[in-house]
Formats: sequence, C-alpha cells, structure tokens
Amino acid sequence: MPSPSFDLSPRTAKRRPGAAPRLQPREWQGRLIQLLRARLLQTTAAGHDVLLHAGPGAGKTLGALLSFQRLQEEGRLERFLVFCHRSSIGRQWLGAARRLGLELVEWGPQATAGSDGLLISYQSAARHRARLARELAGTDPADSLGDLSGRRWLAIADEVHHLGVDPEEPEATAWGHAFSALTGQASLRLGLSGTPFRADNLAFCAARRIRVEENGIIAERIVPDLCVEPRRLIVAGDVRPLEFRFQDGWVEHGRHQNDAQREASPLSAELRESWRARNLRRAIRLGDGGGIALRLMLQARRRLEMVRAEHPGAGGLVIARDIEHARGISALLAEQGDRVHLVHSQDPEAVAHLAAFQAGDADWLVSIDMCAEGFDAPRLRVVAYLTTVVTRSRFVQAITRAVRMDGERAEIEAIPRQPSYVFAPADPLLIGYARSWSLSEPYLVRTREIAPTLEPGGTERADLRLPLQALADDAGAVIRLGGPELPRFLGGSA
Repeated sequence: MPSPSFDLSPRTAKRRPGAAPRLQPREWQGRLIQLLRARLLQTTAAGHDVLLHAGPGAGKTLGALLSFQRLQEEGRLERFLVFCHRSSIGRQWLGAARRLGLELVEWGPQATAGSDGLLISYQSAARHRARLARELAGTDPADSLGDLSGRRWLAIADEVHHLGVDPEEPEATAWGHAFSALTGQASLRLGLSGTPFRADNLAFCAARRIRVEENGIIAERIVPDLCVEPRRLIVAGDVRPLEFRFQDGWVEHGRHQNDAQREASPLSAELRESWRARNLRRAIRLGDGGGIALRLMLQARRRLEMVRAEHPGAGGLVIARDIEHARGISALLAEQGDRVHLVHSQDPEAVAHLAAFQAGDADWLVSIDMCAEGFDAPRLRVVAYLTTVVTRSRFVQAITRAVRMDGERAEIEAIPRQPSYVFAPADPLLIGYARSWSLSEPYLVRTREIAPTLEPGGTERADLRLPLQALADDAGAVIRLGGPELPRFLGGSA
C-alpha cells in the first residue's frame, strides 16, 4: 500500500536525550530547507523575506520546524521566534516542536533564554511591542529571552496574511507593524499561509512583492517563494480530494409577501450582484421541505452516512451564518438523531466542544467563526457551507478542513485517497472558487482608489418604493464538481 510522501512514524535513532526520532521531510519540505539555506547565503535585502503558500495538510508547521532544526544543526541559525494569531494554533506549534525535540516556550515570565524558540501571539506582540523590542535587544533588566542582536535567528509568521500593513492606518494594522518592527534584525523571516489572500487587498509582511503592469497600470503582486498546490498533495496522497455538490434552485423576489408580480431568479445563473446576494441570503435559510438549505442539509447528512460505511469515525461540519441560524441547523440535525456540537465565540465551552468533536464525540460540528484556520480534525469528511460570507479565502479555509489525513487512514486507503464532500448553495462566486480551489492564484496589491462595482448595464436606479426582498425559494437540480484532474493512472473509475 503506498504511503504518504513522508512517514509520520519514527524511523531513525534519537538525536538527543528525550527527543523524538528524526522525521523524513516531504519532498517540498526538503526544497524549503534548501531555499532557506540559499537565502541565508545572500547578502542582499531581497533574501530576507520568504513566503510559503501551502494548503492545509501540507505540513507547514513541521516544514518550518524541520527547516530550522536542520539549519541549526549546520550552525547557520541559533534560535527562532514563532508568531501566530490563535492560542489553539499556538498549542499545535508547541506540540510539533516537542515531537522534534525542540524546546519552544511561550513568551512570558516562565520563558528562558536557553530555549530553542519562543512563541508569541500577534496580539501580545502588538500590545507589548516596546517591551518585546527591549527583550529581543537584550536591554531589558528583566530580560528572559537573551540578547538576539548579532545572533542568527529565524522569525516565523503563521498565517501571515493576517499581518496586513497600511502606512496610512497603522493602528488598524497594528499586528503587521509590530511584526515588522520586532523582526527587522532577524536573519530570515518565513511567512506561512494556506490562503494568502486578504479581502482588503493590503500587502502583508514576510512576502516578496514584484512590480507588474496590467492594462497600462503599474501595480504590485505578492509572489510566494515556494508554492505547494493542493493538487500535488492529492497526487502524493498527503491530502484528500474534494467533490462539490451545489444545490441549485430558484428564488422569488418582490416588495412584499402579497406581491403579485414576483420575479424568479435562478441561483446559479444570477449575475446582478444585489440579486445574487439576496438569493444567497434566502438560500441559506431553513425553510419548508422544498427549500434550498433544507434540501442541502438532508443531502449532506445522507452523504455522511454513506461515507461512514467505509470510514466509521467520519464527521461533518456546518458553517452557519450566525448563532440563531446555527441553532436552527443544530436542532434539525438533532431531530434526525445525530449528535451535534454547536460552537461559537461567545460559548465558554467552545474549546472543549471542539476537542470533543476532534476525539469523535459528535457526528456534526456546527460553527460560525471558529473552524477555519488552525482547526485540525482529520475525521471531517463532509462540509456544508451555509453562510453569506463569500470571500475566496474564507470559503477555501472552510472547505479544506476536510482534506487532512491521519496516519491510521493513510495505512488503509489507496492513493488517490477517498474524497471528502462539500455541499453549498449554487452561488456563482462559490462555484467559481470551487473550480480553482486547488490552484494557486496571484495576489494583487490594490491601490486604495477602487472603482465601485456596477450592475451589468449600468447603475441601479434609486427606488423610493419598498426594496426588493427574497420572498421564497425552491430547490432544483444539484450541480456536481469533481476535484482536480489527476493523471489517468491515478484517476480511478468514474
């Protein structure tokens, strides 16, 4: 049975007392080590920042730590600092470092100068920027970090797209400015991102920018130094492919419930932006038996039952719009006899519920805003996307929760792996994102002057009457999209 491109099980002798045996890097991780080694030999500023774009399941955390470890053993680096934006992600970094025998400690009173690395949250870096600057420079009397000035060290920014930089609004992008200031003397700055996009199109730190000309306009583009596309990981068996089921249908628009002149809009074919947005708002509502959202959820539930026939521990994730919406979906699933955990940022038990789901304690996890970046649950095989958030980054973050593999499943599944499934309303934007989710697209840094978006044919006229509303919806056919096209000898049967 083919194995993933690197074996998660230990193979070699221990490198130091108490340390885990050495892991064999994946092919792309080996290239990352070579890239960082080459950049350390450069004397120009162009080699200071390195951006890695690799999707969930690629092994970004281990790749960064393996790179530091190898370069530390070669005497090229001495210490490293990890910056991240969530405590749950921080715990993953601490666990991965322990696995490699690296001593990574959280910044605070207990931090010691003898550790290999230090873990700092973006919020702490921004809030305590002056103090951290003194400690990193060794000028703080209560210094617990040791003087890094003149030493060779690596700064790692996890999910680096959070570090937007806007010179005109430094307070609004405090995380980015703090990271830039604190890591200016680092030997290298490594930015990691699974979805290197920002809705505001701001530039972000630890990313190389090049000047390009598009339609006679000079702009800047962010270019990853190393890009690991999901389709390559799928071919290698490191992650699962995704199959999409978009629930199509019709939405009726009018100015009040008794409007006799309603106009029907096809969900998947609507190009007018305001109509498209109203369609989606209506489509995610749980209505009667003919409603789009209800039909979608019932199909997602049936699919999960089918997946469990060969993967008994499989689970599902629903991305909801808000708390009330999530409660309605949770009630629907519970009525069908499913075990459901509802998590949201206002729930004090949210972290415990996430951990319980990861351990197999529930069939479904219903979430609003807590299961995007950093949430790792290889048992996830079905995702239902029922929210009005239609940015590419949020959609890709949500659906790629279901691509991860664990070691147990990797031992018993052939390559390519069994697919995971995504269910969503047939919104044109989401369909477009699904067609390109496995590809890396360039990120263009926009100017601040962005022309307003117009409806096809011109602007919408102001209407003093009641605004149009989406009054009813009716489910139609299902639009199916497969994963990336694989080589024929890997594609299997249709």
